[in-house]
Amino acid sequence: MLARAPASTQQRRRLLLLLAVVALAVTGATVQRAEPGPGCPRSFVPAYFYPGTGWAEAADSAPPPSLMVADITDTGAGDRPDPSYRAAIARAEAAGIAIAGYANTDYARRPAAAVETDIRHYRAWYHVSDIFLDEVSSGPGGLGYYRGLARYIHRLSPGSTVMLNPGTYPAEQYMSIGDVVLVFEGSYASYLALRVPGWVRDYPASKFAQSVYGAPRSRLAA
Repeated sequence: MLARAPASTQQRRRLLLLLAVVALAVTGATVQRAEPGPGCPRSFVPAYFYPGTGWAEAADSAPPPSLMVADITDTGAGDRPDPSYRAAIARAEAAGIAIAGYANTDYARRPAAAVETDIRHYRAWYHVSDIFLDEVSSGPGGLGYYRGLARYIHRLSPGSTVMLNPGTYPAEQYMSIGDVVLVFEGSYASYLALRVPGWVRDYPASKFAQSVYGAPRSRLAA
């Protein structure tokens, strides 16, 4: 079993109960507020927890989430395969859930070679080719780093999905790097005050993801 630091586990566990949204309606001026849409066409679960009840509940959901992000060590795939994750991933995939492997980039400070090792391990150990790059920088200084990683992922696994998580609206150039860009992580109250740059309307909704937690039960359907 590959254990995590307890503090990190507690901090990330709250994301189990989040609503993830890839639908975004943008109209009007250069910057405006986000508005909850009529529903979420695709949902994802940042599975920042060890296989167990949470993974089983996701696999048994009707309908199941479209995607689960397998965060195995808080950094990446670790240094050896974990049988519990192999079983959980296989069960989720059998339920029709796509799996992305988690790799932390530490805002372009983590050596690209270390991230590439994670990418190879996900593919070899878990047959996972989609990759979720976390702690992604949002400024133009990181563009070369992330372009290189995206090229590596797509070259190693043609047709794979690269999901970037700056957690905010990044420099627009990142949209040409990530297949999906996670542009918001926060509470429902913060989401209602979110300011959206005007360039967002130039891209399809499927390019964006948002994770929202603490939503009132009455608003979950929206």
